[in-house]
Amino acid sequence: MRTLSSTLLAAQKDLSSVPFVKVTLTDEIADIVRLRWERLYTGSETDAYHAVAIPADGSLLRLRVDPAGPTLYYQRTTSPDDQSDFSGWTSLGSVADAGVALTVNGSDVLRAYVAANGSDIKVEDSSNNGASFGGAVTAASLANVVWLSGALKSNGDAVLIYADATTVYAVRRTTGTWGTPAAWSHSANGIEGIAMALFGDFHVAIAGTDTNDNPRLWTAVYGDGVTRAADTWSVLSNIAEADDGSDVTFLAPFLAYVDTARLFFVEAYAGTVSYSQPQWTWFPVGQSFEANAWREPVPFEVDSDFGSAIAGVGSYAWLSTPSGVWRASLAPSETELSDDVLELSLETQRTRGGVKIVLRNDDGRYNDLQNGAYSVIRHGAQVEVELGFVTPQGEEVCVPGLKYWLDGWEHTSAGGEATLVLHASNAWSLIERWRARRQHTWQAGDRAISQILSFVVGRAGVELVNIGISSVVANHKPDFTIHPGESGLRAVQRLLAMVPDSIRMSNAVAQLLETEATDTSDYDYGTDHPILHARYGSPALARNRFQVFGDDLFAQAFDWPEIEDQFDNVRQIFDLNLTTQTNVEDRAGIALRHETLAPSRGELVTPVNCGQDVNDVVSVTDEAAGLSDIDFRVAGIELRYVRRSKVRRSPIYEQRLQLSNV
Repeated sequence: MRTLSSTLLAAQKDLSSVPFVKVTLTDEIADIVRLRWERLYTGSETDAYHAVAIPADGSLLRLRVDPAGPTLYYQRTTSPDDQSDFSGWTSLGSVADAGVALTVNGSDVLRAYVAANGSDIKVEDSSNNGASFGGAVTAASLANVVWLSGALKSNGDAVLIYADATTVYAVRRTTGTWGTPAAWSHSANGIEGIAMALFGDFHVAIAGTDTNDNPRLWTAVYGDGVTRAADTWSVLSNIAEADDGSDVTFLAPFLAYVDTARLFFVEAYAGTVSYSQPQWTWFPVGQSFEANAWREPVPFEVDSDFGSAIAGVGSYAWLSTPSGVWRASLAPSETELSDDVLELSLETQRTRGGVKIVLRNDDGRYNDLQNGAYSVIRHGAQVEVELGFVTPQGEEVCVPGLKYWLDGWEHTSAGGEATLVLHASNAWSLIERWRARRQHTWQAGDRAISQILSFVVGRAGVELVNIGISSVVANHKPDFTIHPGESGLRAVQRLLAMVPDSIRMSNAVAQLLETEATDTSDYDYGTDHPILHARYGSPALARNRFQVFGDDLFAQAFDWPEIEDQFDNVRQIFDLNLTTQTNVEDRAGIALRHETLAPSRGELVTPVNCGQDVNDVVSVTDEAAGLSDIDFRVAGIELRYVRRSKVRRSPIYEQRLQLSNV
């Protein structure tokens, strides 16, 4: 249950308390700003290797190679927010037609490129926000360097990541001296791009092909002694993947920490209708880089073989190609609708939830959503509903609020009255709408169920956090496949069927936790919190005996009282991932536990408890029904708020709790 202040607790138990409902819309998706890109510059520069960075003074630094020379060009725009002219470039002389790098830390800037001989990687440093640079130093040499990226630390130390056609190398600068380069600890048949960002350790994105010639976009961590030992590589994790012979390749990643980690790359298709389409993705702020919980990549409306470089600081994120500059505000549009709310009804179930909000529109204020003051009302906008009461402390709401994403709206008119009705769904809908673009497979021993769940919900942009999880979900590493076209919800349901845990959706965060029969009550109804109406049931179990068949193993679980009453109703489960007797016995118990939680035990209608959540355990005392301090688990919540109706001048503010076994 959400934590409530003492005054809020007292108010929600008093039938005379005044309800307070707050509704806010923001242009966010799962608490991440939707970047609405605005193109500021369109030029005729040739698409080629390039980079972008923003130092401490907010100037925009761009570096590119013109393959006609090849010639290196540099640009520094001191006031990019003023939508300056981005067409002026300064020639820096002849270089190789290869990757370039720009990286900043405060006012320090490092730019790197490959000399005209195609082997020497040159580095130049600036301490004045890129206004001027010192002489070039050779950091490393490698025949036929193709790709280049780097990161600069606050003490002047730096790391360059670079690659030829098949191998990635790293070289470190310490106290002004470049060390000995070292090849990475992985193997690839091809490298098609690298990107790097400093965030504790060095976070790296690599495009290429694996040793079976399958195109891949990987991420990895190159250690700096924070989460990994210095100069060691983590495993490679897939963000995007294709099969050899599919005519798909992944190219030119660019990675930056703006408001969160943002990654651009190119998906190229060489088939009949060919394209080179930049894609972009991100992950929730609370996730680690190694969790690999990236959202399903989204296409970006520009053609490029060399990708789109991203940087960000202050108010804007910036995107650059040699012939284009874009910016997007990092402050989401926001509007509060609370004063216009006539009615609100929400529903929260174990794997779904939604809200319906009726707004007054008697003066036509919502008739021009596209151009009016309420332009934030767009498909996918984030809707936050905060519930509370007016208390001696003022208008108090339970924190955090409930978050939904706008599915659509409708205008209504009748009897001279007009309303706008908003329909929105919670984060389960984001997961359900994700469809696997290709097959995703984990072999037995690869990833724990909790890690696979993190990947699945992450593809929908939802963060997974572990709250008191079971050893099964943390340690069981099954052979598991998500099939093309399968929804994220279906994949999550199949994974949760293997474990005693459940997911409770808390705004944009999926909380993974084990629900146990020994859980104790969080709240009491029927004592000082009144019950307005109640219904209690005692349904039979649909299945009361479970047989589980593993890898040449077998176990059963029984509900003997149910079997005695209605004989056995059997369900059989076959799973070759179960390789020990403990595994099959656990699964039998898990299956029976899920079955025990399924039947409805009735419902309570009460004044709103704005801290109530699905899967909470509550205690009910109802003398008329013969109940005294009996525990139930909350299986669902329906809440209704009506500011006033024709037959009732005072607000309606009540909830209906659906009950199940603990």
